[in-house]
Amino acid sequence: MRRAVESLLTRVLRSRIGIALALAVVVFGVIGAARLVAGPPDPGVGLSNRPDRPITTVAPTAGDDGAIATGAPPTPVTRAGELTPEQATDRFVAAWRGRPGLTADQWHAGLRPLSTPALTEKLAGADPTGVPAGRVAGDPTVQPRSETFVEVLVPFDTGRLRLELVAPDGRWLVDAVDWEQE
Repeated sequence: MRRAVESLLTRVLRSRIGIALALAVVVFGVIGAARLVAGPPDPGVGLSNRPDRPITTVAPTAGDDGAIATGAPPTPVTRAGELTPEQATDRFVAAWRGRPGLTADQWHAGLRPLSTPALTEKLAGADPTGVPAGRVAGDPTVQPRSETFVEVLVPFDTGRLRLELVAPDGRWLVDAVDWEQE
């Protein structure tokens, strides 16, 4: 027994593992003593103080406050004598596709009356030869989001052209263009 204690004191406690174990015992001893001196924890502090029922931000009698509408989609409003979203889409797609021999200035001039000023500015540096297009492969799908905002998907043989049309004053103009590659 004496030899075992002597070996423990001379070999194990002088090694790195022994020093690490001794430090761990000291640290846990200090933490344990601090907890004993501090007394029991306050039940009103920390995660134990959670509410006994869900927190609501809307009165339960206010009805459905979800983001998904269950009613019929809104009908787009068009000012008398102006193009409908479908007609504006057809004309924009025809101008977007262009024709052989069309210069960049002519292409931009064809899109300008069908686009918002913001889109016209974004397309200012675009080259019509680099615009993805092709053959229209089906009818456009109009998805009304509000009375003055619709999304239109136009299927092409190489992908889909997604247009966002706005009509703040009843005149439908393309505000955003996106190409979805298939």
